[in-house]
Amino acid sequence: MIAPAAGRAPARCGWCGRELPSAGTVGRRRRYCTQSCRQRAYENRNALQRGELPSDAVVLTVDERDDLADRLYQARCAAEDVSTALLEGASAAELGPLVAEMLVAARAAERIR
Repeated sequence: MIAPAAGRAPARCGWCGRELPSAGTVGRRRRYCTQSCRQRAYENRNALQRGELPSDAVVLTVDERDDLADRLYQARCAAEDVSTALLEGASAAELGPLVAEMLVAARAAERIR
């Protein structure tokens, strides 16, 4: 197997977007990180073929939707913390950890599943 080029993004799950574990040396590359992701992708493809979903639909379970809402709320709270600190005249040393926390929350919120 040929190693990926330097700087190339790691392979991601076709359903949830998580990074896939490094592939072995034999066989096809994995498309999904778990059997559950593989099953959800299969169900989504079949629903699209039956015309039950529009082609641009994003399918999330209730738990995934709730988790996404929680992550978005955390990102908003982190941004509000930075805004409050700026309005109160916080120093760069005080802002650094708040901005770092906001970046972590924003990156987590960016993940769809």
